[in-house]
Amino acid sequence: MHRLTIGQMARLNHVSEQTLRLYDKIGLFCPSQRGENGYRYYDIKQSALLDIIQYMKSLGISLKEIKYQMEQRDLSLIESALREKQRQIKEEIRTLECQHRALERTIESFSRYRSAPPDGTLQMEYIGQRQMYVVDTGVNVYDHDAEHYENSLRNLKDQLVKDKLPQIYFCNAGTILEQDDFLNCRLRSTKVFVFVDREFVPEELMTTVPAGNYACIYCDDFYKEKAYILRLLEYIKTIGYEVCGDYLCESIADIPVSRNDSRGLYLRLQVPVRFR
Repeated sequence: MHRLTIGQMARLNHVSEQTLRLYDKIGLFCPSQRGENGYRYYDIKQSALLDIIQYMKSLGISLKEIKYQMEQRDLSLIESALREKQRQIKEEIRTLECQHRALERTIESFSRYRSAPPDGTLQMEYIGQRQMYVVDTGVNVYDHDAEHYENSLRNLKDQLVKDKLPQIYFCNAGTILEQDDFLNCRLRSTKVFVFVDREFVPEELMTTVPAGNYACIYCDDFYKEKAYILRLLEYIKTIGYEVCGDYLCESIADIPVSRNDSRGLYLRLQVPVRFR
């Protein structure tokens, strides 16, 4: 039998000598012989086992788990371990896809913020279909100040956690004023929302906001919203449109660095309308 030194074995199998020493130390892959001087010697046939170890390692399986599977020598256990790793990878892919979509949405939000019209601008916009996650906090945000609004957001976040939804959706939250309350200037809104993606949130937890024409007014201050709602309603009456859905207060920018003591909100107040 031709003995291979640790260096030769490493080069033949495209691994480092340090890797082989580690495998030997943990009892995962040991040399076939040891010289009196402590040198490690390997048999070329051992490469088959090393190939399996490196393959399983490349799949993301830990050395501890590989060692256990090699000791058991049970194909069903190896298959089970591979299936579990497959499940983990699918979940990681899903998480990364969700994070990628959140990054896209956040970058888009910054772009919209930079190109948004000045505070107080009234205009008509077509907005595509959206999905939202809604929580009824039971507290009317219009009866309180920005501090109490933060409490409502804590309720929203708590419910997100309970429903096991990705926390990256806790961004740019908004509020809902039901259609009849908007038309009659009854400022009562207990519902807060965030926009979500259909592919990552169960259908039963989503509310669909239909695409359509929206009358919008832009607002740069939490405390201006009440007055701007009245301006928006007057604008709709003036141009002769009909309100056909709930009013939304959407935060298109929620930048904590823009103010030292509160959220740096820039809001798009909007309500769906149609021609009479």
